[in-house]
Amino acid sequence: MTRHHRGTITRRDLLQRGAFSLAAAGAGISLLVPRDGRAEAAKVVVKYDWLMSNGQIGDIVALDKKFYEEQGLAVEFAPGGPNSATVPPVVTGEAALGQFSDSAQLLLARASGVPVKIIACGFRMAPFAFYSLPKAPIRTVQDMIGKRIGIQPTARFVLDAILSKNKIDPAQMTITNIGFDMMPLVAGQVDAVTGWITNTQALSVIGPDRIDLMMGDTGLPSYANVYFATDEAVASNADVLARFIRAAAKGWDWTHQNPREAVAVAVAAYPALDKEVELATIDRVLSLSFDATTAKDGWGTFDPASVQEQISVYDAVGQFPNGAPKLEDSISTAILEATAKDRPKYG
Repeated sequence: MTRHHRGTITRRDLLQRGAFSLAAAGAGISLLVPRDGRAEAAKVVVKYDWLMSNGQIGDIVALDKKFYEEQGLAVEFAPGGPNSATVPPVVTGEAALGQFSDSAQLLLARASGVPVKIIACGFRMAPFAFYSLPKAPIRTVQDMIGKRIGIQPTARFVLDAILSKNKIDPAQMTITNIGFDMMPLVAGQVDAVTGWITNTQALSVIGPDRIDLMMGDTGLPSYANVYFATDEAVASNADVLARFIRAAAKGWDWTHQNPREAVAVAVAAYPALDKEVELATIDRVLSLSFDATTAKDGWGTFDPASVQEQISVYDAVGQFPNGAPKLEDSISTAILEATAKDRPKYG
């Protein structure tokens, strides 16, 4: 599906979306548990950061195959969009949990006093990448020196973090603000553009000679499609969160085993998706979801040390003016531990 890059968010974005004013409102999750004690499914609203697309295909399959129902949950997806607020519904309890496009968003929110934690990560690394052509190839961060880099303004702090991690002065290249299409590269206005590797349709204009430098290969760790919940939810409703992750994991397991059929399920549920584009993208999606670590620890896992490194790098480029968030405040491994035997182990 055509998706604009939305994997990064600034402090100003969070302020404009009202996250901070809601941080002190508490995190009551009245929607999670039946009030009258009857054996009915617990309602779970999931607030996503963007429109439902290939990054949520396993979740979509889990709903279609009734895996959530098997866990005693009545799950409702609340898609996001350009003007959608992800944090407030989760903090107020309107949604049981949410999903950020990138782990940096959670860290920025936490540093600003929003009581949320990472509980699982759908993608092992951000799909964000730098795209270039053979006439001015950028295969490593060092190759950016002397080049013209086109990047969306909301992603500029990611570039700054990458350059800081690699000890490169931004003045050694020309950095230009661009929009969300790839034409500045095709037209020769810049030597690299940025965007999501899963946005197959948008990237098709670059052509077959495209060179990809994935964010994961720049030295800056990052997770994507990050499931998060409030501190209170993790403490008081861990069982419900675990049931959700257990069912979602089963959806991703089914998707891994039946990728073409999973695309058909997703397109049927969301007709705006282009079936041929999604079929061309599903292998890439699965490569982001499963790697050597998931083969050992299961889908959804994340490394606390990598999150700590991300905190340190963003702190070094001034992204936390009120102080960097503590690792123990930013993550919880409790839900992963509770679902360890249920999450599929593929590499």
